[in-house]
Amino acid sequence: MVLRESRLVLPLRDTGRAMLRENVEFVRKPLRVRARSRRSLEQRLAIRFPRLGAALARLLIGRLPPGSRVRQAFMWRVVRLGIEAFNRRDLDAVVLGFQPDVAYYPYREFAEAGLAEPCYHGPSGYRAYVSSTYEAWGNDVLIEPTELILFGDRFVLLADMPMRARASGVSLAQTYACVATLRDGRVSHQRDYLDHADALAAVGLSDQRGEFRGP
Repeated sequence: MVLRESRLVLPLRDTGRAMLRENVEFVRKPLRVRARSRRSLEQRLAIRFPRLGAALARLLIGRLPPGSRVRQAFMWRVVRLGIEAFNRRDLDAVVLGFQPDVAYYPYREFAEAGLAEPCYHGPSGYRAYVSSTYEAWGNDVLIEPTELILFGDRFVLLADMPMRARASGVSLAQTYACVATLRDGRVSHQRDYLDHADALAAVGLSDQRGEFRGP
């Protein structure tokens, strides 16, 4: 199945009181990343001048309406660059997309098994979590995105995440998803999921035969 950009308006069931009765436009589109990448010009500038990066995110994402084509295009680019940075283990570039007080929630299954904390705070907390995963999976875990779904100040990323257990060498075909909330154009809250259906259900959506259906 070939995915193309699609738009639809559905009642949002999840979270914020102000959005419970609001119709929200969902924009979904395939997302691919490059196998080999390096820091973009804006990443290099944002690392050297953090205030400039924050101002750019606030201007092109935080202040533009969700339906803006410029905002959507910038969002897809920012997410793509962030994934590419993760895949090359450039965490300085990854955390450019985070607010200083970001709350990062890893897989619930990992937290319940005692493999991770329930929540990590700030970019330093995120770095600590990623570093801890190297012990179990090594540093060759890759995020292979398939689709990005934008709606309001949130987005859902759906991806594959092939990995290999460091101790046994056993390969695992894992899926990955995250639901993120933006504030001033940068992520203030992110929760990761092992199952695409769980991530979609968390925002009141289901994905059946390639179509979104409301709850």
